[in-house]
Amino acid sequence: MKILKFGGKSLANGKGIQTVVDIIEKRAKKGEAITVVLSARGASTNELEEILIKASKNENYKAQLEAFKRYQLLADETLDAQEEFHVLDTIFEGVSLLGDYSEKIKDKVLSQGEILSARLVTQLLKNKGVNAHFTDSRSLIITDDQFGNAQPLDVLSKENVQQHFKKYNGTTVNVVTGFIASNIHQETTTLGRNGSNYTASLLASFLDAEELENFTHVDGIYTANPDLVTDAKKIKKLSFTEANELAHFGANVLHAKTIIPLIQKKIPLRILNTFDSENEGTLITSEESENGIKKLSVLENVSLISLEGRGLLGRVGIDARIFQVLAQADVSISIISQGSSERGIGFIVDREKAIKAKKVLEEEFKTDIYKKDVSEITVKNEVSVVSIIGQDLSTFHKPYNRLIKNQIVPLLLNNSATGKNVSLVVQKKQLHKALNVIHGEIYGSIKKINLAIFGHGLVGGTLINQILRSTQEIVKRKNIQLNIFAIANSKKIICRKEGVDGQWEAALEEEGIPYTIEDVIRYADEHHLENLIAIDNTASKDFVNKYTHLIAHGFDLVSSNKVANTMEYPFYKSLRNTLTNYQKQYLYETNVGAGLPLIETIKLLHLSGENITRIKGVFSGSLSYLFNTFSKQDTPFSTVLQEAMDSGFTEPDPREDLCGNDVGRKLLILARELDLKNEMDDVTIHNLIPEHLREGTAQEFIGKLKEFDIIFAQIKAAQKEGHVLRYIGDLHGDLSKEKGILDVQLVSVPEGSSLGQVKGSDSIFEIYTESYGDHPMVIQGAGAGASVTARGVFGDILKVAQSIH
Repeated sequence: MKILKFGGKSLANGKGIQTVVDIIEKRAKKGEAITVVLSARGASTNELEEILIKASKNENYKAQLEAFKRYQLLADETLDAQEEFHVLDTIFEGVSLLGDYSEKIKDKVLSQGEILSARLVTQLLKNKGVNAHFTDSRSLIITDDQFGNAQPLDVLSKENVQQHFKKYNGTTVNVVTGFIASNIHQETTTLGRNGSNYTASLLASFLDAEELENFTHVDGIYTANPDLVTDAKKIKKLSFTEANELAHFGANVLHAKTIIPLIQKKIPLRILNTFDSENEGTLITSEESENGIKKLSVLENVSLISLEGRGLLGRVGIDARIFQVLAQADVSISIISQGSSERGIGFIVDREKAIKAKKVLEEEFKTDIYKKDVSEITVKNEVSVVSIIGQDLSTFHKPYNRLIKNQIVPLLLNNSATGKNVSLVVQKKQLHKALNVIHGEIYGSIKKINLAIFGHGLVGGTLINQILRSTQEIVKRKNIQLNIFAIANSKKIICRKEGVDGQWEAALEEEGIPYTIEDVIRYADEHHLENLIAIDNTASKDFVNKYTHLIAHGFDLVSSNKVANTMEYPFYKSLRNTLTNYQKQYLYETNVGAGLPLIETIKLLHLSGENITRIKGVFSGSLSYLFNTFSKQDTPFSTVLQEAMDSGFTEPDPREDLCGNDVGRKLLILARELDLKNEMDDVTIHNLIPEHLREGTAQEFIGKLKEFDIIFAQIKAAQKEGHVLRYIGDLHGDLSKEKGILDVQLVSVPEGSSLGQVKGSDSIFEIYTESYGDHPMVIQGAGAGASVTARGVFGDILKVAQSIH
């Protein structure tokens, strides 16, 4: 025989109840020996409890009661439910008059939900020609007198069950009420939480059933709640030992007491979906499955109680006093954690009992509180417990580190004696995000990286399109999904949690709204977005001032904006300290050399202890093109400058390139990578613009370009034979001291030298070290251009994404 148990959602009006009847009919007509155990239908149990509470408060409950009755008859109006409705009418009227009710009365009320459910299914099956028999489990399962959570008396119950099934066997389908039972005085009792499943497992045990099939509204047991974790995977097979662990730590479809009768008889339990007949569900057997993490379970509706105080240090018996006083108050502790100093003890209780727990603890420790040995007893309600079933402590650092990097700091940690299960308490508002972060780490599912991109000009716009084109390929190669959830300019933003598409420009124009950085942070929090990276493609100092706020709220940073690295040194140092405190990264390879691996190389050399003695080179792609061309051709400087402007190599106002400030900023950035404390004022810059041309509009300046020709013709003519002009940045001096010497200047170099051989708009950098002596390490390549710079930013994003673990 097989026991088929159906839950409340499966039995709801409409598709649910009809599907259940069809399943039973099909199995019965195939000649299978089955017994059916039913819960109350839909939300009937909750409804009945709500009506009972209203009646006890002398509130108007009758409208809700009538709605309840109509719901029960909706599937079959011919159902004779007068007896059950009369019981409810009588009890509610009495409770309304008395203004109170007992647990015994409550059990009587709640039992009507299961009775109505079983009567309805029995009648519907008979209408289809199935030999169904309504079976009231109150005549089968005998319990003690603990109303609300009664414990079965196994010997009596087993005898009743076996006698009943001797009488009603063969082709009879017994439709049994779950959840309810009776004591030896024939008074109605209930079996507590998960009571219908308990009824089913007791029947399976007493009847030596072949299998218990538990039909729910899900496909089986998942590695996490699929409603909270979209990447959750179904577990095909579990052992009873693992199932028992899951039950203990709050798995919704299991409860520890329902597993025990099955373990004793080694009866398999299969979790199935009522609405998906093709799905094989999850099978739970006595056979041990492969080792490994099986599931993330969640306990909600709990509170965290903490005791703290100097007087707890070294005191013997504190735990015993806590356990004893709470046990006397019928408060159960599910998780406890205590520091080695014993100055703090935290534990989890059901939320509905938290106030009671605090009250009895304050009474127990009133003398300690008076002496200030216990400083405070606190209750935190907005918390949840995440349990990682099967988590080995030796690898727990991986999910823990991911949590910390996502700004989720557990309030309490606890591991089982076996070291195979870890529980942690988190803020309730962080539960969704915490589950996704942990699940992504331990199951190796696709790592989702959520990007907020600020600035969508030439570099920013190119970057967005590069990412969108490469998304699927990166998923394939790196198992990383880059999701652009926000795009913003200085005035407005669009946010889409599932990511923007190729029409992002039109969307920003049409749907963009004004915003603050706080709005972006709030959006990420509200949508539980993990692994956050903010990308700054602006040139804004105001935005740089938001960096620390973004870091503090879980964002790593990638930037092509040079401002942050060239601001006053105290800000520069403070930003690094903030990154360290929050364990966040800030990558900015494109600040110098566009897509060239310059900053990373200098960092590695410096970190390894290599003494860098000098860095010099052509830092500006625009000025590289300008002087490479001018040095080779017999062409006026103004003509070459105009060509550079027409080709887009310079800024719209070319004075921004010619003044040398940009090269100065880049040189300062490299100096600071060597831990030098230079400021921008320390950079000596040769401004290529004659003083009388530095003021006025860009248009006025462009009209006077020919004034450059005589100046630069003279400079070019004054060179030695075989020399060319290069505009370079040079960091030199004793770089072991606090500050180096930073020069930006136009120089003449041999054409055959490294600097002299550079072509087009390439940049080139010479890195001198003690180990390399007079032979510098040379890094050369495209040093400008939106595509190259965007690709460099993209590379930084991928570096951060790969390092998030």
